[in-house]
Amino acid sequence: MKKENKNLFISGFILGLGLLGAIDGIVFHQLLQWHHMVLNPNIKLEIVTDGLFTALFSALLIWGAVKILQDARKNELGHSWKIFLGGIFVGGGSFNLVEGIIDHHLLKVHRVKPLAENPLVYDLAFLAIGLLLVGIGILIKRMERHA
Repeated sequence: MKKENKNLFISGFILGLGLLGAIDGIVFHQLLQWHHMVLNPNIKLEIVTDGLFTALFSALLIWGAVKILQDARKNELGHSWKIFLGGIFVGGGSFNLVEGIIDHHLLKVHRVKPLAENPLVYDLAFLAIGLLLVGIGILIKRMERHA
């Protein structure tokens, strides 16, 4: 892969991580209120950890945007929307897979919907969405090679 396209894919990947992190925080933590980053009887701790989570993924969005600007200024940024969009989908799916495996299954700091009749179904669906997004991203990126 040419350096310009690699930079474009990496920028998309970083933005995808931040975007899915933001969607997770907004939808599951705030709108649906299914869980907080750390489930704890101390609501202040839950709110602080949600704030740190939001700060992390906001930083990823800023990093992705700055990387695009820096690469464009050096004329080292590709122009393919397929590579960029593929990076966003792979990054977003990677967020779901890493966050789901680490937080839901290994560390068990929270579940997607802990009060559900069967919380494991929601946790597995979260991982399945991650796999689906990565797969879509790879397919979109491969479309560029065949164009």
